[in-house]
Amino acid sequence: DCLNKSLGPLRKGNMGFLFARPEVGKTTFIAQFATFAASQVDKPILWFNNEQPGEEVKLRLYQAAFGITTHDLFKDRQKYKELYHQLTKGLIYLLDDATIDKGTVEAIVDQYQPSLVIFDQIDKIYGFNDDRYDLELGQRYQWARELAKIYCPVIGVTQADASAENVKYLTMSNVANAKTAKQAEADWILGIGATQNDDFKLYRYFNISKNKLLGDEETQPEFRHGKFQLIIEPELARYREV
Repeated sequence: DCLNKSLGPLRKGNMGFLFARPEVGKTTFIAQFATFAASQVDKPILWFNNEQPGEEVKLRLYQAAFGITTHDLFKDRQKYKELYHQLTKGLIYLLDDATIDKGTVEAIVDQYQPSLVIFDQIDKIYGFNDDRYDLELGQRYQWARELAKIYCPVIGVTQADASAENVKYLTMSNVANAKTAKQAEADWILGIGATQNDDFKLYRYFNISKNKLLGDEETQPEFRHGKFQLIIEPELARYREV
């Protein structure tokens, strides 16, 4: 609901990214988002995964779809697999490859004509080159933006640098390996912060540090660059608002 109030719907041409420190909940966010989005579309959602093992991501998708623990999932994995395909209409395609390159992505996107493209992680897509690493990364984000204009919304996942450690509300300056090249190409940017305080170890802090989206009747101007407090439920692969 907080993102509906802030960002609103994602449309063709929109490219944005979320970033956080390792093990804060980036994959959980995308899993929850993708399984929810599948109910709203009739074309494939392409998830390019070059980060963690594909089988682990599949488990997160099943958990997020039903809000269940791995213990409950493994009690009857076949049942949940069938229910998952019914719920998502078989539209979530997980492409698992540690060496995904630009050309492969372009061929697959052109073949499937998707409703949504997710890159986890976008910085690790091969096929770009520049003398400066930050500008090379910027090429990836410019390319992702071009894909969004041609096909559908694109979401990238990337890291926050060490300055984001133990910080609640991350800003664009906390994005790893970037001065302005990444940030300039995005229509929206979501930072997910966390602290090391044991009393709040499951709290997560969303900050919309950039928002050029049009919104709709549900968006509210005061939340356009909103800060929101949530709780992550890692055992269920879901976030919930406080």
